Amino acid sequence: MIRRVHFLLGWSLISLTALAQAPTTPLYDESADTRQAISAAIVSAARTHKNIVLDFGANWCFDCHVLDEQMRKPELASIVEKNFVVVHVDVARMDKNLDLAAKYGVPLKRGIPALAVLDSGGKLLYAQDQGQFEDARHMSYEDIRAFFVKRKPR
Repeated sequence: MIRRVHFLLGWSLISLTALAQAPTTPLYDESADTRQAISAAIVSAARTHKNIVLDFGANWCFDCHVLDEQMRKPELASIVEKNFVVVHVDVARMDKNLDLAAKYGVPLKRGIPALAVLDSGGKLLYAQDQGQFEDARHMSYEDIRAFFVKRKPR
């Protein structure tokens, strides 16, 4: 009986922790015209001499929210703001914008979030093809920061 109570208490604690960690703020506009957003990003990047980050993810994705949280930390937020135009590309339940993921060399089967970096003219410079940020919750801030520093415009 005591083991059963401990099991139930443990299960309840795990369930509450998972609920507390569930993403609540939408990052990805599910009704956005993503092609138009990318076109606008190219125009903006050309004008400001920035690179473009296409952030493929979904609102249900905990690691997508973790990556976004890291990107909002002051030092990294400054690097991103000065050097990149970010476009959040909603992939819904891995059934939306699949053609854009393929166009930019991002195999969604490897997981999300997944990033592609374009130059200011829209040419692909880099695509995460191995699910590098798929486990963002276990990545260090320094590794995430290094990704953006390495891909700043030259």
